[in-house]
Amino acid sequence: MAITSHLLQGPRVVIRHVRRQDCDELTALALESAEMLRRWLGARENTVEAFENYLERIGQPTHEGFVICLRGSGTIVGGVNINNVVRGTLCSGTLGYTSYASTTGRGYMTEGLRLVIQHAFGPLELHRLEANIQPDNVASLNLVKRLGFRREGYSTAFQYVNGEWRDHERWAITAEMAHTAAQRTNFGCSPEGEKEGSPPAGQL
Repeated sequence: MAITSHLLQGPRVVIRHVRRQDCDELTALALESAEMLRRWLGARENTVEAFENYLERIGQPTHEGFVICLRGSGTIVGGVNINNVVRGTLCSGTLGYTSYASTTGRGYMTEGLRLVIQHAFGPLELHRLEANIQPDNVASLNLVKRLGFRREGYSTAFQYVNGEWRDHERWAITAEMAHTAAQRTNFGCSPEGEKEGSPPAGQL
């Protein structure tokens, strides 16, 4: 399905908000990727009710939900959330994202997340994004490094995943840092054809 409501576009992908019509496609992607994602996100309910609850959550002013789609076909290749948005003197949010088994390793998440960050520091008027990543999720750590995030600390027993409390590294980027990272990319300092693994850092 062609994308007619995208927010931003890159060379290969566009980003747009999640919509109710995405239910079947996102459910199928989650099911095919369940084994790959379980290590980082735990078991998930892939039901219409769960999707409706997700839509209700991202419909609140404290949450934003996006999908990353291929420019030509509109096929969904990734999902991104900005959760726990705080306004006022903080203007911050927590970034969560997931790739899918059929399209991981092609650099789509790198390109798509750059667009989400651009949208967050532009129209959404945020100043800071934080990503919390398990220390052994090397692909996800490499992803945020490529995007210009900086490691800020280590959170012990941060999130309950697969029956136990898991430690996470805390990474963040500000609008100023993103501007610097974008300048480096424009001047060719980021490698072309970046490879990535299966880097979900948070939940959909």
